[in-house]
Amino acid sequence: MFVIRDVFRARAGKGKELIAKFKRAGDFMPREDIHARRILSDTVAGYWTIVMETEVEKLDTYFQMLNTRPSNPKAEEAMKGYTDLVEGGYREILHVE
Repeated sequence: MFVIRDVFRARAGKGKELIAKFKRAGDFMPREDIHARRILSDTVAGYWTIVMETEVEKLDTYFQMLNTRPSNPKAEEAMKGYTDLVEGGYREILHVE
């Protein structure tokens, strides 16, 4: 099992907008082979930190999902302009022991 954490640093005051975009886009993402998907927001971390966390059995599942996302016009529309809300970020891929 793997946990993938896409960590975003939203622009000041834009965290809620970014979360809303992620939730809308999540409605159009594939669900098969995804054990869990959730959105986390900071409580005491750096301000406006938003984390998209996904659990999968195999990493291929995650990367296949990323490759199919751009071909879904509804997901693309939901995420339109998200880069204007983000200052930066990174991805963590963790193996569950």
